[in-house]
Amino acid sequence: MVIPREARRITYSSEIRQLKKISLNKEQVSIVHGSLLGDGCLHTAWKGTSKNYRFAKTHSIKQKAYVDWMHEKLKPFLLTAPTLYQPTQALKLRTISHPELTKLRKQFYQGGKKVLPDNIETIIQDPLSVAVWFMDDGNAVIRNDALAGYHLNTQSFSLKENERIKKAFTQLHDIHPMIEKNKQWYRLGIWRKESRSKFADLIDRCIITSMRYKLG
Repeated sequence: MVIPREARRITYSSEIRQLKKISLNKEQVSIVHGSLLGDGCLHTAWKGTSKNYRFAKTHSIKQKAYVDWMHEKLKPFLLTAPTLYQPTQALKLRTISHPELTKLRKQFYQGGKKVLPDNIETIIQDPLSVAVWFMDDGNAVIRNDALAGYHLNTQSFSLKENERIKKAFTQLHDIHPMIEKNKQWYRLGIWRKESRSKFADLIDRCIITSMRYKLG
């Protein structure tokens, strides 16, 4: 019989069983929501041996402070420190598998492909989720040594999904992004001065020190 394992520990140990009964707090859910819109993913611990999903993400070692921040915030659902994959100099973070993450898998994935969740408006209403999304997958656009705008790299979503994101930012925050064609994909650009300011104000207090360069 194959014994499922979680981060090199036996899944059915009493310790991990108890962790699966603990709910993620509001801040932890916000962080996972934001990262799933960005670089984060949900997958089973061991293919074919786990009914629940775990959260994982990979970042360059240059973003170690950001990975360490997320590691700290998602305790106690991480049993090991982020691991370094030497060939690409990338840090990988992963939680235990958890029933609440399995529910998120159903919201964020269809047929194994990441999709925009039905509650995207609720997520975009949350500054922390938007900030994590931006830290994962956003950047400032600098032209002539001045801030020209922001990109939210939403290329993994369809045009229709991008239109829904755009509408949510407009209705919820009076931020007016533009949908841009990026090769065969689409992304959001925030160019209007007023919208740039409102976007920066929305996420400013949630951006950690090492990622503040992204605000321009």
